[in-house]
Amino acid sequence: MPALSVAEYEALARERMEPGAFDYFAGGSGDELTLADNLDAFRRVRLKPRALRGVVEADTAVTLFGHRLALPMLLAPTAFNRLAHPDGEVAAARAAAAEGTVLCCSTMATCAIEDVAAVPGVSLWFQVYVFRDREVTADLVARAQAAGVRAVVLTVDTGRLGRRERDLRNRFGLPEGLVAANLAPYAKLVAERTGRKLSLSEYAHTLLDASLTWAAVEWLAGVARVPVLVKGVLTADDARAALDHGVAGVIVSNHGGRQLDGAVASLDALPEIAAAVRDRVPVLVDGGIRRGVDILKALALGAHATLAGRAYLWGLAADGERGVRDVIALLRAELELAMALSGCADVASINRSLIV
Repeated sequence: MPALSVAEYEALARERMEPGAFDYFAGGSGDELTLADNLDAFRRVRLKPRALRGVVEADTAVTLFGHRLALPMLLAPTAFNRLAHPDGEVAAARAAAAEGTVLCCSTMATCAIEDVAAVPGVSLWFQVYVFRDREVTADLVARAQAAGVRAVVLTVDTGRLGRRERDLRNRFGLPEGLVAANLAPYAKLVAERTGRKLSLSEYAHTLLDASLTWAAVEWLAGVARVPVLVKGVLTADDARAALDHGVAGVIVSNHGGRQLDGAVASLDALPEIAAAVRDRVPVLVDGGIRRGVDILKALALGAHATLAGRAYLWGLAADGERGVRDVIALLRAELELAMALSGCADVASINRSLIV
C-alpha cells in the first residue's frame, strides 16, 4: 500500500536516504524556529466551511501565465535532487508532466536544465540567482529559455547562506559523482579568469552576491524573454518594490526556514503581501505545505498558487518518479475533498471568508 500522507513519505525517505543527505533536505537554520513555524502557521488557521453548496466534485485546476495546471501547487526549486534518487530532477519532471503541474528547476540541480527540459510534456520554470558574474546569470537564463522554460524565478534571500547546523555537524558535502550540473560549464571560466581552480561547490558559494539591490531585479526582467518572479519576499514593502522593478509574480517565502531563523512564517506574511499586490500579478507561497487543506488555506489567505519542496522530495526518495506522482496526486485529492467539504466548487470560489 502506498503511503497515506506526506508525513508517511517523509518517514520512508528517512529510512532510505543517507542520514546526512536526509538532514540536508529536512533541516533549517539556527534553532529551526522558522522551519517549525512554517508548519505551525497552517495548524493555527481554522476554516469556516459553507454548507449546502451542492459541490459534488470540486475543480482544482488553475491557470498561471496562460498555462493550465491540474492543481494550484507547483514543485518548488530544490537543490541536488539526485541525493534522493538517482534520476533526480528528471524523475521529478516526469512526475510533474504526468500529474499536470510545473517543476521549477533549481540552478543547483544535479541534472542540467537541458536534460530536464527534454522530458516529454514537462512544463518548466527555472530558478536563478543574480550572481557576482552577471554573464553567468545571463547565460543560464538564455540556456533555460532555449530549453523552453515558461518563467524564471529569482531567489532574493540568499546573498549569504544561513547557518545550517545539521549540515555543519554532518560535514555535509555532495558525494562523488554528484555536481551542480547547471554550473559545470562556468567553473572552467572562473579558473581561466582567476588562475585558481575551484571545486564546483566552492564555486557555487562564491557566486552569491550579497551586495545586490532591486536594480538587479530590473536588470533580470530586462534580460529575460519570459515572466520573471521573485522568490523570498516577506513584506508588503518588498512586494511593492518588486512590482516597481518589473516582476511578473511574487513568491512569499522564507526559503523553507533555511536562511534567517526567526523570520516570519510564509503563511503569516502572505495576507499583507496579497493585499499590497491586489491581483496585479500572481502571488504564490511556499513553506510548510504538507496537506491539501494547506493549499486551500493558502488560497483563502490570498495566494494564487503554492509551491511544495520537501513534500515531493520525500516522494522522490521513497519511490522515484512514482513517489513524486503519488505525492502530487495525494495533495490534489486532499485539496479536492477539502474544497468540496468547504463548499468551494472551484479555485475561484476560495476566498478570505473561509478563514475564521
